[in-house]
Amino acid sequence: MAKIKTKFICQECGYETPKWLGKCPSCGQWNTFAEEIYEKSAQTKVLEISTSKVQKLKEVEIRNEDRTSTYIKEFDRVLGGGIVKGSLILVGGDPGIGKSTLLIQTANNISLKGYKVLYVSGEESAKQIKIRASRLGISGEDLFILAETNIEIVLNVIKDIQPQVLIIDSIQTVYTPNISSAPGSVSQVREISSMLMKVAKEREIATFIVGHVTKSGAIAGPRVLEHMVDTVLYFEGERHHTYRVLRAVKNRFGSTNEIGIFEMRDLGLVEVKNPSEMLLSGRPINASGNVVIPSIEGTRPMLIEMQALVSYTAFGMPRRIATGVDYNRVILMIAILEKKIGLELNNMDAYINVTGGIQIKEPAADLGIICALASSFKDVEIDSKTVVMGEVGLAGELRSISFIDKRINEAGKLGFKTAIIPESNLKGLNIKTDMNIIGVSNIRDALDICLGG
Repeated sequence: MAKIKTKFICQECGYETPKWLGKCPSCGQWNTFAEEIYEKSAQTKVLEISTSKVQKLKEVEIRNEDRTSTYIKEFDRVLGGGIVKGSLILVGGDPGIGKSTLLIQTANNISLKGYKVLYVSGEESAKQIKIRASRLGISGEDLFILAETNIEIVLNVIKDIQPQVLIIDSIQTVYTPNISSAPGSVSQVREISSMLMKVAKEREIATFIVGHVTKSGAIAGPRVLEHMVDTVLYFEGERHHTYRVLRAVKNRFGSTNEIGIFEMRDLGLVEVKNPSEMLLSGRPINASGNVVIPSIEGTRPMLIEMQALVSYTAFGMPRRIATGVDYNRVILMIAILEKKIGLELNNMDAYINVTGGIQIKEPAADLGIICALASSFKDVEIDSKTVVMGEVGLAGELRSISFIDKRINEAGKLGFKTAIIPESNLKGLNIKTDMNIIGVSNIRDALDICLGG
């Protein structure tokens, strides 16, 4: 006989406890526990014997058709070259960022090439999906639509249609009647993910799962959801801006931290083939506080414009605001400027912004932050044909960075004439441009070159 019990599960991280807690011991969030009812059977389950066969690694055959192109180059880049059969792909992002738009465009492209695609929507009716598809110019012949939230019905449809690609939009709306908790709860998300993973692997169905995000930006549900899937993709960008960044934070079949850049238009998401040119469009010429940094995202070099504004504070405590870069890194660069260069920024407001909605997480942007702040403080512009790059240490020294050749070559393609790099990167430099390469060992020498002493 089944025993009905209750448990409390943190909706942020999935931590389970028999009693309600105000603060989660695992993730530290307050008031995130929700009560769930479950049944515990007293009978012992019989061990299921798997039909899988043991194979030697060298005996496993790999065919070229194991990857399917999405016919969107930016999407293929992020996935590592295309969709792998039987893979489980999680796509997360803020509401309205473009997750459903990208997936239905991908579904249409694949269906036009003769693949069966099943699009399961738990948030929209079939008519609503048709209206959105008509706006995007989509009319796939083998694109099947199912408006359903019961996973049992979805699995039966999968058996009947036998699609090659499955899209679940979203996993927080799908439920199994075997669990009494509400759709979107930790137990439901964990169970639905396990069922989808089993179907994807056994039937070799490439499965896309749309996941909602929490207020902190993480995918809602248990953390085990990200561990179970093969690929985790995040959509970044502001809803009120046209540019979107699709970033891979986990990929078993390709490079991690790879990105694809899209532009949201009336007809859906359009890939941006030259992101450097796009990000530098509209850049002010001969304006203080502006500098260009060659950044590396995954395997792709991109030129990023960084802006700084330094002004006297109207309050007792100066403000520090950073957009697109780590706030703590900016505070560190300000401290280095005060200590090693002597700039008095203790009574100045400092604002740092990376244009285009791009997030820079690599330390190679340190020198760009330093130069932009000093340029705005002294109101001296940096040559618009100069790029800077380098990691800055606490002593004001410049440390070497990776992929220096790719960064310089990308800058040369867009017409830049001078590159200021760490002196240690001059050894073994292999570039295909006639740019003037200047190696410096500390930030004082770099500022003397950028700001003319």
